[in-house]
Amino acid sequence: MNCKALLLALALCPVACRAVDHAPQTQGADRPNIVIIFTDDQGWADIGTQGAEGFQTPHLDRLAAEGTRFSSFYVAQPVCSASRLALLTGCYPNRLGMHGAIGPRAKHGIHGEETTLAELCKSRGYATAMFGKWHLGYQEQFLPAHHGFDESSGIPYSNDMWPWHPAYVHISDPMERRKKGYPDIFTFEGTAIADPVVTAEDQMRFTTDFGDRAAAFVRSHAQEPFFLYLAHPMPHVPLFTAEASVGRSEQGAYGDVIEEIDDSVGKVLKALDDCDLAEKTLVLFTSDNGPWLNYGDHAGSVGPLREGKGTTFEGGVRVPCLVRYPGHVPAGRVSSTPWMTIDVLPTVAGLIGAGLPERVIDGKNAWPLLAGEPGATSPQASYFFYYHRNHLEAMRSGPWKLHFPHGYRSMVGQTPGSGGTPGKYDYGAKTGVELYNLEVDMAESENLAAQYPEVVASMTAEANGMRARLGDKLTGVEGSENREPGRVTED
Repeated sequence: MNCKALLLALALCPVACRAVDHAPQTQGADRPNIVIIFTDDQGWADIGTQGAEGFQTPHLDRLAAEGTRFSSFYVAQPVCSASRLALLTGCYPNRLGMHGAIGPRAKHGIHGEETTLAELCKSRGYATAMFGKWHLGYQEQFLPAHHGFDESSGIPYSNDMWPWHPAYVHISDPMERRKKGYPDIFTFEGTAIADPVVTAEDQMRFTTDFGDRAAAFVRSHAQEPFFLYLAHPMPHVPLFTAEASVGRSEQGAYGDVIEEIDDSVGKVLKALDDCDLAEKTLVLFTSDNGPWLNYGDHAGSVGPLREGKGTTFEGGVRVPCLVRYPGHVPAGRVSSTPWMTIDVLPTVAGLIGAGLPERVIDGKNAWPLLAGEPGATSPQASYFFYYHRNHLEAMRSGPWKLHFPHGYRSMVGQTPGSGGTPGKYDYGAKTGVELYNLEVDMAESENLAAQYPEVVASMTAEANGMRARLGDKLTGVEGSENREPGRVTED
C-alpha cells in the first residue's frame, strides 16, 4: 500500500472510544480537553449566526447555541503564517520576527525555543495532534512534530502555493509553470513526506479526511486529556470539495466548502458526544483572517465590516469566534468585548494549570471574559495590528479603532473575480489618521479623529510605547524586544 492509500485508510478507519496503550492521565473537570478548529480565509459573516447567506452551518450554529459567540474576536495579522504563529505562541508575530505568509522557498520558520500551545499542553500530560495546514515553515525542523505535536498530518503551506496557482495556470509547459510559480505541494505525516505531489483529487478530500482524522483522534484518546488543532486548508482558494458536496449549497463553490467544513465540525462534536466528553472539552472555532475579496464568488463575506484579508480594517482582522465549554462558558450568549488569538495560549495555560512560557509573550488570560464573570472586560487595554514587514497600521482600545497613515489594497470600486479567477485590487488606496467608534460604526465609515483629538493623542502615545518595544517600519522605529525566527540549519 502506498503512502497516500495508507493515510486515506487511517483517516477513514472507524475508531471506537478507547483507552490508549499507555497509562492514561486522570481526566477531571479542572483539566479540560482543548479543541481548536481554525479555518483559512473564512469571513466574519460566514457562519449562520452572523448572517451567512446561501449556505447552512447547523453544527456551527449548535456551537453558538451551546456556547458563546464572540463578535469582536481578532487575529493578530490578516494573513496566513503570522496569524497561525500568534495563535500557537501567544505572541504578536512581529515579536517573533515573522510576517506575512511563508512561501515554499523560504529558509525560516517558527523558532525551536518558542513555546507552542501543544508544548504547553504536553507539559501537563496531554496527548496532542494537528491535522491540516501548518504554514510555519516547511523544512523538517519547523514541522509540528518538532513543536509539541505527538501526531500530525497535513500540508506545509497554503493550498494555492502549487503549480496550478491562478497566476501561472495559463502556462502550458508544466516545468516552466513550476519555474515561474510554485513547486508541487507535498503532504506530511509526522516528519515524513507522505505524498510528494498533491493533485486536485487530493485537495477534494482535504476537508473530509482532516475532519475524519480529528474525530478519530478524539475517540482514540478519550481516556486521557488531549489538545486537538484542526486547521482546515479551506476555504482558501483554490476551492475543492468532495464530489458528493459539489452543488450542495445555493451560494455555489464557496458555500459548498463551508458546508463541508461544518460537516467536519459535526464529526468532532459527535465524537465528543459519543465518548461522553462534551462536558469536559473546550471547543474554540475561528478563522485565520478575513476573506480574500478579489476572488469574488470564491470568497466569503465580511457582512457590515470594511475590506478583507490583507488589510487591518475590520474585515481583515475581525473573524468569527465560537467557544463552547458546557457549565463553564455561558450558553447562548453573545459578547462584543474584544479579545485576540494571542490571548488563547495564556487562557489555556490557566485552565489546565500550566506555567507560562519562559520567553515574554503578549497574550493575557481571557478566562473571566469567556466564563461570563460579572464585570469581566477585555484582557488587554489595547490590541495592535501590524502588517507587511513590521508596519504598525492600527490599534483598538475599548470602542475605539485608530488607523495610522498607511497604504492598503482595496476592492472598493473594483470588479471582483469569479469562478476561481481573481479580480484586481486597487493597490493605491491610502488612509490617514482615522478614528472610528466600533460600537456604533463597525463599517469604519465615519472618521471621528477631528472630533476627538484627545482620544487620538492618548492612543498614539500608547502606540509609541508599542513601537519602542516591537518597532514600526512605517515610522522608522526599531524595537527593543524583537526576536529572530528559526533559520534553516545546514547539515
